[in-house]
Amino acid sequence: MEQKIHQGRNVKRFREMLGIKQEALAFDLGDDWNQKKISMLEQKDVIEADMLRQISDALKIPVEAFQNFDEEQAINIISNTFHDEAFIGNSGGTYNVNPLQEILKLHEEKIALYERMLKEKDEMMARLEKLINK
Repeated sequence: MEQKIHQGRNVKRFREMLGIKQEALAFDLGDDWNQKKISMLEQKDVIEADMLRQISDALKIPVEAFQNFDEEQAINIISNTFHDEAFIGNSGGTYNVNPLQEILKLHEEKIALYERMLKEKDEMMARLEKLINK
């Protein structure tokens, strides 16, 4: 039996994982959006492609995540993959990694890199202006 992916619920899950309130997402989507419209959107089974792109841009999450993420399937994969017998011998310790935090950390590093690049560009422009004005 094929299970249908609920795109609205996926939008809600990712929004909540990012710690973004419905009002904030509504603000990012534009003037004609409000908390109630976001709530109604999150109840839809299927969301129009252009709307998913707007949400994707606002949340910085690929459209495919909303279209393909199936919580039950993810839970099945995790429960069937990770169990006590998975480590034979020395396991090397226990690792607790939150993938969302890792993604957010990478995003912050990317922002820092962009800021450094902009600063270097501004410094280069200032040097070029000095050379031109000599």
